[in-house]
Amino acid sequence: MIRVLVVDDDFMVARIHRGYVDRVDGFTTVGTAHTGADALTQVASLRPDLVLLDIYLPDVSGLEVLRRLRSDGDGPDVLAVTAARDVQTVRTALHGGVVHYLLKPFTFDVLRDRLERYAAAYGRLADTTDVDQADVDDLFVALRATAAPLPKGLTADTSGLIADAMRATAGDLSAAECAERIGLSRVSTRRYLEHFVAAGKAEVRLRYGSAGRPQRRYRWIG
Repeated sequence: MIRVLVVDDDFMVARIHRGYVDRVDGFTTVGTAHTGADALTQVASLRPDLVLLDIYLPDVSGLEVLRRLRSDGDGPDVLAVTAARDVQTVRTALHGGVVHYLLKPFTFDVLRDRLERYAAAYGRLADTTDVDQADVDDLFVALRATAAPLPKGLTADTSGLIADAMRATAGDLSAAECAERIGLSRVSTRRYLEHFVAAGKAEVRLRYGSAGRPQRRYRWIG
């Protein structure tokens, strides 16, 4: 399991992010902190593998927490999760060595994508002492790649609802069945499902009945 410390000054946001992390296979939250000082203390005592680090903290900046973690030489990896959008903050975080920079607010799907890419990237290094250039290239591609953008007219919140409904289904669903579960129109739901198919997160199969056109059935594979 990849052990995660969640750092956010907002208690409710920290709870939500902790819930997100614990829903991703292979990850577990070992603690939450709401100040920079507490974050540093918990890193020293809990030794997490990854820190979800807010930039806006009440005592010191998350950038200062990042600098201190890096000065130790053997600290955890850091994924910045913040509302800070100014270029200087982004540049400083990247120079400080964050594995990714995620802007709030974000859905579970977005964080899940980044965590799974992180796990895949570092899983490549877990059982080896030497790498070749192909290994290094794959590592950086996995870390920096992002999920495919949503087509015009589709929203991240609704995308997350449909993705959650698909994940909770052991088999496949038609667009109408999925729409009924989340309270959306069949036409809109089908647009999201087709997007998931194009993005490689779902697959579609045709079910032939006794008459009429075959029914499109969707199954989550992402």
